[in-house]
Amino acid sequence: MFCDQCGTQLQPGAPRCGSCGKPALGLVELRRGRVREHVQLLGILWMAFSALHVIAGVVLIFIAQTLFGRAFHFSGGPPPEITAWLRPFLTVIGWLILAKAAAGFIAGWGLLQRQEWARIVALVLAFVELIHVPFGTALGIYTLWVLLPSQSDDEYKALSQTS
Repeated sequence: MFCDQCGTQLQPGAPRCGSCGKPALGLVELRRGRVREHVQLLGILWMAFSALHVIAGVVLIFIAQTLFGRAFHFSGGPPPEITAWLRPFLTVIGWLILAKAAAGFIAGWGLLQRQEWARIVALVLAFVELIHVPFGTALGIYTLWVLLPSQSDDEYKALSQTS
């Protein structure tokens, strides 16, 4: 095994790197692991995808409040029977999209900071995003590929302890 900070080869069973003094991680090798190579990109993708969700949620709430709001009743807008249920419905959907975006930002930030809880949050969001074709499906599959296997759990825990 090699030190993930300075690259020096570690002595078997040594508790620390002989060169820089960083604690050895034990049985997990971090040289070319799947999680180590992809966790930063995954965090950035979750942040970018969540930014798109923020835009969609704000636009939906804006449309619900303006197009189906009281402003268009006088100018020949939709009949009041439709706006009575459609405006609150679209507003709730917009807020749910914003809540999912907030969860995505939290997961992305946690992955970038290598927080231990971020793996679970990202996995839950990945399963939710699988139904959002094509970008949500792609991000969900990529997240599951990186973080779901059991060896990924061990590697991510080791990464979060070293940060």
